[in-house]
Amino acid sequence: MTDTDYGQILDQVIEKARAAGATDADGAIDRSTGVDVSVRNGQLETIERDDSMGVALRCFVGQRQAHVSGSDLSSEGLDAMIERCVKMAKIAPEDKYAGIATPEELSPDDRELNFWGDDPVEPEVLEVEALQAEAAARAIPGVKDVPGAGSSWSASEVWLAASNGFRAHKRASLSGVGLSAIAERDGVMERDYDAWTSRRRADRPLPEAIGREAGERAVARLGAEKLSSQKAAVIFDRRVSSGLIGAFISAISGSAIARGTSFLKDKLGQQVFRSGINLIDEPFLDYGLGSRGFDGEGRAVQDTKIVEDGVLTQWLLNGPSARQLGLKPNGFASPGFGDPPGISTSNLTLPAGAETPEALISAAGKALQITEMFGPSINPNTGDYSVGVSGFWHDGEGNRVPVSEITVADNLIEMFARLVPASDLEMRGRTNVPSLMIEGMTIAGR
Repeated sequence: MTDTDYGQILDQVIEKARAAGATDADGAIDRSTGVDVSVRNGQLETIERDDSMGVALRCFVGQRQAHVSGSDLSSEGLDAMIERCVKMAKIAPEDKYAGIATPEELSPDDRELNFWGDDPVEPEVLEVEALQAEAAARAIPGVKDVPGAGSSWSASEVWLAASNGFRAHKRASLSGVGLSAIAERDGVMERDYDAWTSRRRADRPLPEAIGREAGERAVARLGAEKLSSQKAAVIFDRRVSSGLIGAFISAISGSAIARGTSFLKDKLGQQVFRSGINLIDEPFLDYGLGSRGFDGEGRAVQDTKIVEDGVLTQWLLNGPSARQLGLKPNGFASPGFGDPPGISTSNLTLPAGAETPEALISAAGKALQITEMFGPSINPNTGDYSVGVSGFWHDGEGNRVPVSEITVADNLIEMFARLVPASDLEMRGRTNVPSLMIEGMTIAGR
């Protein structure tokens, strides 16, 4: 993407930061480029191109740290950034848990992972894809409008360095197609969407299939009713089920455990899901959206069963949270290098169960199928959970009725213990979860 040696420039930034008084430093230089095409009513609407660069630097002075970022990569701009970062670090409050990895902790893994999907895709190709998706959605009976359909290609390149000797370079690309559709009946309109992002265009459905899905989803929502308050089985559609697993991941992050603000803080080594359920993090998948050869602090990563046969096996730790807990970091730092690291997984999967969603619904008799959620509320200390939803009510007699303006509630500890995965797992993101059935949830309707 460039002939300039940004790795060498970043090395110089780290060296200058040390010379200016930083005891340690890490940083990143990133460059991105891409094109995004949108269409409307069968015509090209916009073509947007993006080319950007940025630099981020974090400096330590003892246990004090500061971080700055900018887009000026001139010698003068970098020197000013270094000076500002070191000065800020000198007056920052001390953090006894802050620090970068030691040289001995750095990942020895030098395997080559495939992050590059397609070479640059011409705008004309993207336009055709967007038009195909839009036309397919408009062809669905009941669809009134497609307010936006688009296709995009982007690429990124990042250089990483730290004063502990860590150096890395990554080059990646992404492609995507997405659109929304509006359906109308008797003057009432409903909206829905579909979108796919992948490193390789060949790994996603055809644009026509994405368009049809968006149109069919919008039409299926027409005639939504309210539902009576009751307790019933709830199945979280695979479109939204990752939100439940996201709440679980947040609750087992080292930072939450160290603060004592997690409803799972006493559950390490205990049964939290049904027997047979696993939750697996796989950082080395070729073309995976979350793949990585090291974590956000340069430490080793590995395939990990975070939950094995229903049992929680470990907390997710970065350097600071591990130090606070008196444990060893285990490769779950989110991207730092110029910023303090957080906690993240890579490619997270809850494997498919044995039964289809339809079979689980049939066995439950009556069930609420959730296809959209609005603003989940979670008490981090107790796990009490509620969320506004819409979806479909299955009445046990073969009828499937669209419903909206509903709230479901329960406690996440109990929900995880009752959770049953369906067989409809679809690998399409960083977190891949099938539909999840939970019996006996509280449904608040009319």
